[in-house]
Amino acid sequence: MASLGIEAEQEPLLGDRTPGSREWEIIETEEHYRSRWRSIRILYLTMFLSSVGFSIVIMSIWPYLQKIDQTADASFLGWVIASFSLGQMVASPVFGVWSNYRPRKEPLTVSIFISVAANCLYAYVHVPASHNKYYMLVARGLVGFGAGNVAVVRSYIAGATSLQERTSSMANTSACQALGFILGPVFQTCFALIGEQGVTWETLRLQINMYTAPVLLGAFLGVLNILLILSMLREHRVDDSGRQCKTINFEEGSTDEVQVPQGNIDQVAVVTTNVMFFVVLFIFALFETIVTPLTMDMYAWTREQAVLYDGIILAALGVEAIIVFMGVKILSKKIGERAILLGGLIIVWVGFFILLPWGNQFPKIQWEDLHNNSIPNTTFGEIIITFWRSPREDHSEEPTGCPNEQAWCLYTPMIHLAQFLTSAVLVGIGYPSCNVMSYTLYSKILGPKPQGVYMGWLTASGSAARILGPVFISQMYTSWGPRWAFSLVCGIVVLTITLLGVVYRRLVAFSVRQGRSQE
Repeated sequence: MASLGIEAEQEPLLGDRTPGSREWEIIETEEHYRSRWRSIRILYLTMFLSSVGFSIVIMSIWPYLQKIDQTADASFLGWVIASFSLGQMVASPVFGVWSNYRPRKEPLTVSIFISVAANCLYAYVHVPASHNKYYMLVARGLVGFGAGNVAVVRSYIAGATSLQERTSSMANTSACQALGFILGPVFQTCFALIGEQGVTWETLRLQINMYTAPVLLGAFLGVLNILLILSMLREHRVDDSGRQCKTINFEEGSTDEVQVPQGNIDQVAVVTTNVMFFVVLFIFALFETIVTPLTMDMYAWTREQAVLYDGIILAALGVEAIIVFMGVKILSKKIGERAILLGGLIIVWVGFFILLPWGNQFPKIQWEDLHNNSIPNTTFGEIIITFWRSPREDHSEEPTGCPNEQAWCLYTPMIHLAQFLTSAVLVGIGYPSCNVMSYTLYSKILGPKPQGVYMGWLTASGSAARILGPVFISQMYTSWGPRWAFSLVCGIVVLTITLLGVVYRRLVAFSVRQGRSQE
């Protein structure tokens, strides 16, 4: 693999160059190639650990919150979940600006240190005599703030790869991120064997149990990540054709470095890509949120069944996403990134269109007194609760079916299981395709200039989507039912496809727009 990459870098990749010219002579040495890709792979690991930091405790937050603070309710749980994305949304532009003017080691090290400290705080939220839920809120918010380094990671990778390498590198980055989201809950499940009591280190007042062990592991991995970054990460920046460029981030100069090409960035393309990325993240966030309430309403699953079956479905979607990430690397070389983005949006639209209720069969109605066993239908936090219900609870008298408090249950046809599974497969294909193509196109539009600020805004838009998506779908689904909720989602996707069609010709690489290379 390395030899093939070196050979590719030693060829004139783009543009009209002639032998003997300065551009023809500048090639990448094997040492530089190895250093550059070693640094990129370290950032793959950083992306993986960042997503693990979010997902490793996601299944245990609710029971842990109830254990440490009896005053915590479902509404507060919603804030705890949202605090991660809020922190990331605030931090992304900050770290992005920082990375534009200083070596990327600085924001990366500081952000990971914040995540390590936040994980340690999470392990001690049981210690204060009161207001424990607020300490947990702060801890999760700081973990999200540290995860703002995603903007720095993607900015670095975009700047350290040529146009030919960009799609593959962005796909690998997204695959590492998806793998982290998949393995996080797996790690949590393994730590469940420790139990709620676990062991206590009296000297440090540290309880090591099923709730704190995952974050302590996260803190340990964060320290290792910092050591790797400080010892092995090197600053690299290349232009669209793979020639090394000199920027302020560089720690060492080189006689073979060339200046960053000048030219204006297409701001219309930049804004449009941000909007499309927001929609892509918005739609997947609402899909993840609605899976459990929808399956419990339509198929009369108990909480235990919903956690098991939906967990399997989401894990399968994660594996499917990794396969898609790898597939688009090959497909993009044949049809281009824009076509894959358009195709992904169409597939997502078909997936949600299939989810629309049809036919004469209606879901089972839950007439029993709902009480605390009801399917959540008030706040985002209450919807999330279904994920954390303990499977050891007695379900012998648990009411199942579509609650009669949701008026639409009485007249809306059910969504058949085959419909739901087909939709899930299609969304699992469309979402990762749109995700990686959005990042790839965005980085190519920005060109070889430092991308920290712009990547910060893109990451912030994704964080905002993960906050607003669950709120939107929880309100629409509860009040109006799946027909209206999914119809609106289909409408949003149609508008996004239309927007893409309008600006399709503008979504080209910076060097192509400047006339320095061919598309």
